[in-house]
Amino acid sequence: MSNDLNLYNTLLHDIKRRVRQGQLRANLKANAEMLAAYWDIGRMIHERQQKEGWGAGVIPRLANDLKNELAEIKGFSERNLKTMIQFYKEYSDFPIGQLPVAQLQEFKNSFRQLPVAKLHPTDIQNDLISLTGWAHHIILIQKIKDLPNRYWYMQQCLINGWSRDTLVEMIKTSVHQRQGNAVNNFDTTLPQMQSALVKEMLKDPYIFDFTTLATEYTERDLELQLVKHVQEFLLELGAGFAFVGRQYRLEVSDRDFYIDLLFYHLKMRCFVVVELKKGEFLPEYVGKMNFYCSAVDDTIKHDTDAPTIGLILCQGKDKLFAEYALRDINKPIGISDYELTRMLPNNLKSSLPSIEDIEKELNEKLKVERGLIAQKKTSE
Repeated sequence: MSNDLNLYNTLLHDIKRRVRQGQLRANLKANAEMLAAYWDIGRMIHERQQKEGWGAGVIPRLANDLKNELAEIKGFSERNLKTMIQFYKEYSDFPIGQLPVAQLQEFKNSFRQLPVAKLHPTDIQNDLISLTGWAHHIILIQKIKDLPNRYWYMQQCLINGWSRDTLVEMIKTSVHQRQGNAVNNFDTTLPQMQSALVKEMLKDPYIFDFTTLATEYTERDLELQLVKHVQEFLLELGAGFAFVGRQYRLEVSDRDFYIDLLFYHLKMRCFVVVELKKGEFLPEYVGKMNFYCSAVDDTIKHDTDAPTIGLILCQGKDKLFAEYALRDINKPIGISDYELTRMLPNNLKSSLPSIEDIEKELNEKLKVERGLIAQKKTSE
């Protein structure tokens, strides 16, 4: 009976996996076909404009006629037709959507490990374009003019599953300039492949613009704010980070020690210790972090986990100073700055209304408006 159940569960698992594979292939094919159609429409309009000397005035007419002739199909507004022309002109050298669906899936699974320096060879540009959604393309075309940077954002969208709003936020904070910039000792403490991946995992600086802190704040205040806004914090850290705990307790030789923030990285399969420091970087921070990483490795790390990584976040650092501090340290540690862009003076923070005050005022205004409407109806 037990053997029959195991066989059944295996069959059920295989069927579910096959269904999901089919759904993914269908989605990839649908996206590639749609992009190919939009690219081709943009090409046809642009070429006819060039040949016949038509100006932009043909676009509203086309949009109106397509709306009447293809009423059941959405997506042919005047604005979207202009975007299709721009899409074609941006990628006129690449035949969009010509990659077989099976190859698209293989590419999507394998390109995640590509170092940033290898993101832009000609043979993968079309693949990145074909896998990126139309709504994301519109944002990228409008906001990122440098093609290598645009390809980088395409890859990040596919790896991290960024929504349109997240993509806009990442572009606004210039994440492509911050990724992989942390001072670190990964080359001497990690295998080559893992070192490259961990470098790309960390940023410098980190931007915590979702926090609201007084001008005078403590490390504990910042810690509490980051935990309070843990979803935004995880988004800034990047894909793969899972929050384990704040002030995480470690017991070493009958003494208690507390880590500011502890994470587990699901892709790297390792713990990440984060220490928050107010002010400039000091060398003694590295010794303390080295101790924490050793303690985590010995007390909670599983045998199959990769070595624990330390990340020291401070308000500023001298790069050469930080590099000297990391020299000869045997645990993988990165050092990055953080920025707070919504800091409020204490007196202003205390004067701001609370959510409850705002809701109360709105409810009172609503009652007054309802009373005026009732009086008007009565007088009529």
